Amino acid sequence: MRISRLVGESLSDGLTAKGAANAVRRLIRLLGADGVALADCDQVLAASGRIDATTAAQILTETLDVLEPVTAPPLRAAPLVVSGDVAGCLIVSGDVTDAELTEAVHLVASAIDHAELNRSRERIAAADLRTLRAEISPHFMHNALAAISAHTRTDPERARELLTDFSDYLRYSFAATGDYATVADELQAVQTYLELQRARFDDRLDLTVQIAPEVLPVPIPFLVVQPIVENAVRHGFEAKIGTGHIAVRGFSEGPLCIIEVEDDGAGMEPDHAEAVLTGRHRGGGGIGLANVDRRLRAVYGPEYGLWLDTAPGAGTKATVRIPRYARGVIAQ
Repeated sequence: MRISRLVGESLSDGLTAKGAANAVRRLIRLLGADGVALADCDQVLAASGRIDATTAAQILTETLDVLEPVTAPPLRAAPLVVSGDVAGCLIVSGDVTDAELTEAVHLVASAIDHAELNRSRERIAAADLRTLRAEISPHFMHNALAAISAHTRTDPERARELLTDFSDYLRYSFAATGDYATVADELQAVQTYLELQRARFDDRLDLTVQIAPEVLPVPIPFLVVQPIVENAVRHGFEAKIGTGHIAVRGFSEGPLCIIEVEDDGAGMEPDHAEAVLTGRHRGGGGIGLANVDRRLRAVYGPEYGLWLDTAPGAGTKATVRIPRYARGVIAQ
């Protein structure tokens, strides 16, 4: 079992020469074979033990031609089929049974498939982040600049502070490096955003932040919390008379990191909230929420993501659930 896991780890980046070199050394032990080789659809990438290079190249060509196991003593080979497509070939020599060869082929193909799935998730997450940046609200930017302008004569010092906040907000939102930040980074961006909003609403916007220290260094996809807070401001508070309150909470729950953003604004029908998260709602509500949920599920899997608890007149609580530790998720 341990060797099988190590084979999977060797191929975590797909069927590459480096990964194949590590995998064949482990497969030879797993199978008790005299030799093992891994090839893509063009050439043998790596071999270990008694594998003749010329014979291996010949059996690779034949196996890819017929797309079924081939025997050419002392070698045997079987195609690696991943998601319906041929990815390469596994070649062995020695006393390896049909069942053992089939099991090894399944192990290698599954590892390659898992690596491709991870790459696809990363591509989706990166594309969605670019989309979210393109959707940074012109509505907010116009109002932030208007609030700064309004303070330039009445309170120049506050105007300078707000201009610095606005610069920090843009710098963070359009940062070019890294796909992940820490929860602490995201919260700092949120506080900067809310300072600008408080200036716009003449400090009628009240904020409470309660974050457990252990979740501050947790890595999280870039621009997750801020779009949720922006949604709370625009659709929970803008039309409200009087003071509005937004609470941001972060805590651990076993292996999970939980982040909650709750407002006391207008709320919405649960069916409407579901439509927002699934991207079926095409109106003005739910700024970036479907994008955030899709990115979280692409990075961590379908059991994680964003949930909305809401009702008309009862405000909205948005909850992010992600693992505290996830392979490949590192803040930069």
